[in-house]
Amino acid sequence: MTLLQTSLTVNTAAPLARRDALVKLGAALVPALALLGSVDPVSAGIVLTAAVLSVPAWGVRWSGLLRRAWPLALAVVMVTAGNAVFTDRKGGAELIDAGPVLITTDSVAIGLAAGVRIAAIALPGVLAVLTIDPVDLADSLVRHLKVPARFAYGSLAAFRLAPIMAAEWDVLGRARRARGFGGDRNPVTAVQVFAGRVFALLVGAVRRGTALAVAMDARGFDASATRTSARYRPIDRGDVAMLAGSFVLTAVAVTLAVVTGAWNPVISSG
Repeated sequence: MTLLQTSLTVNTAAPLARRDALVKLGAALVPALALLGSVDPVSAGIVLTAAVLSVPAWGVRWSGLLRRAWPLALAVVMVTAGNAVFTDRKGGAELIDAGPVLITTDSVAIGLAAGVRIAAIALPGVLAVLTIDPVDLADSLVRHLKVPARFAYGSLAAFRLAPIMAAEWDVLGRARRARGFGGDRNPVTAVQVFAGRVFALLVGAVRRGTALAVAMDARGFDASATRTSARYRPIDRGDVAMLAGSFVLTAVAVTLAVVTGAWNPVISSG
């Protein structure tokens, strides 16, 4: 639930935050697809630098971004350390030689390249997700991609129910502990209590889902006729410029990586 936009303050008037939801996702996807093809510090570094510099334009405060994206930072550190320790390329000067653990300048460079690549792939997507209103995304899917309204708004409803399910799970645990059914020390009792919590959560989810389905059908989401949207936002020049900028940034990053000889394809013909 870290990246859910539950308490994050976003300036919706910011240049990138006010763009169409699908355009923001597309702009984040373009460099990610390119970076999946190579592990090099040049292309990933360019994309990551551009993403970091663009944070104010997304209308997100650095404090809010760090509170929600700390799993990404932890993953980058783990990937960097793991590649530095377990890579088979141990050339260069030795930095740490502790028995089976050998870290050299070359292994550190490989680890940093992998970590920067992960950050460059994930950060644009994180910024896009944090600044997308789920309702706007559902509307855009229906209007621009012609996704069936029942599927789009059903997914929206499920997304909105996710925090409720997490809160209900916590309430169930507190209620059972208050009645003396914690089962923290007895493994057998703990399994029984866990199964009981899962069953109670499942019953509540089925009841809530049934009520939601009836409400959606009552509002015409099961109709085969074409529906209209209360909020229609066309793709404007700013959206096109954002998507074009993403393509240009990706092309420049890949070109510089190839020209400098840093491009290291994941799948090599040799």
